[in-house]
Amino acid sequence: MKKFNLFKEIITASKKEVIQAINAGKTFGINIKGEVVYEPFDAKEILIFSGKHTPKPVSAMTPPAPIKIEEVFGKNYQIVEDDERILIKAFSNWQELIGLNMPRCSYDDTTADGVADFSNTDLEEIGWQATEFNIDYRAIVEEIEEKCEGYVLCIEQEEPQYQFSGLGFIANDTEAKEVVFEFAKKHVQHMIDTHEDFVRADLTDEEEEAAKFFGL
Repeated sequence: MKKFNLFKEIITASKKEVIQAINAGKTFGINIKGEVVYEPFDAKEILIFSGKHTPKPVSAMTPPAPIKIEEVFGKNYQIVEDDERILIKAFSNWQELIGLNMPRCSYDDTTADGVADFSNTDLEEIGWQATEFNIDYRAIVEEIEEKCEGYVLCIEQEEPQYQFSGLGFIANDTEAKEVVFEFAKKHVQHMIDTHEDFVRADLTDEEEEAAKFFGL
């Protein structure tokens, strides 16, 4: 998986398409590729902006003022208009972006508690069974991020102190399920073969159920 670090990334969008979306009076979004998209958003869409422009009422005596793009985005965005492009920095709006993207993310890694579950039910079942053999969600997420396609929408910085918060978006849940299942199965087999707390004859009912889940 690739990291999309909002501290570093500048999103480039078409000025023409953004103005068209603003004038359409519909809820639109801009994704991490700079594409303008409209509701309903795709299940895996990762947005750095979503909104709807409502023009201020004007009287017959007052002509409508030209739209200022930076006002549509709001104070938490840094906007630069460059010929036919709009350059966007969105890191100051991180807290709002968590709520905006949470319904579509595969897992949430924005709290001090770390990843607690997966939105995909098959992945969550594997993760739940794996915990019986001391495989935590962090280990599973690291395996996914190393071997699977997708993005981690995050803020990550080194100075003045290390900071990280992220939302994971797995591109292919079927692929991730296969990767995680094999990873967990090997770990469970290793624990049964080598660890004194997981001798096969002494497994609890829950541990035995988990072992059978992994075909062991």
